[in-house]
Formats: sequence, C-alpha cells, structure tokens
Amino acid sequence: MSRAKVRNARIVLVTCPSLALARKIARAVVEKRLAACVNVVRSPVESFYTWKGRLESAREHLLLIKTAAESLSGLEREVKRLHTYAVPEFIALPITGGSPECLAWLGETTAARSRETSSGQP
Repeated sequence: MSRAKVRNARIVLVTCPSLALARKIARAVVEKRLAACVNVVRSPVESFYTWKGRLESAREHLLLIKTAAESLSGLEREVKRLHTYAVPEFIALPITGGSPECLAWLGETTAARSRETSSGQP
C-alpha cells in the first residue's frame, strides 16, 4: 500500500436524528460512489451540544463513512442536501493506516466515480 493511498483515505462522522435518515444518507452516498462504505450505528448515541446558546441533548444515529479525500466536497454537499439539520455534523478524519487490501478497495471504489465524472457519465 502506497503512503499516498493511506494519506488519501478518510473517515467522516455524521449524526442523524433517525435511523431512517441515516439509512437514506448511507444508501445515497454509496450509490453515488461518494463513499466506499458507510456503517450505520443502529444503537443511538447520546449527544450533548450547545445550540443557540443552550445546552441540548439528543439521541442520534452515527454514520461512519469511508471515503477518499477528493470525494469530501461532493460527499458534504450530498449529506447537506439530504439532512434535516440546519448544520449537520460533518467531521473528516484522516485514516493513518489499515489493511492494504481494504484501503486499496476504498480508493478504487471512490475513484470509479472520478473516472465516470471525467468521462461525462453521472
């Protein structure tokens, strides 16, 4: 596995207010090849945050989205388009290591979209 491929891999965290929305976003971003894989954490997480000056808490479903760095802007646009929050969580973390075969698959899966886009296909 080349270091370039490892540096290119990202995990994106997104929280959703419902399991239905989490699944909708997961399907959409994988179908559009903006992500290679999305894990939907089915057990709700409890989130605490400040919103409009008030301490809030919510039960949310967490998405762990595996993607490539060059897919981040398109992925963020799609998440924002589908999400119901005014400001959805979208946090990208670098993947610093992992199975060479898995990281190669991640890069190949998301690169397929890049090839389609550059050839004029959707």
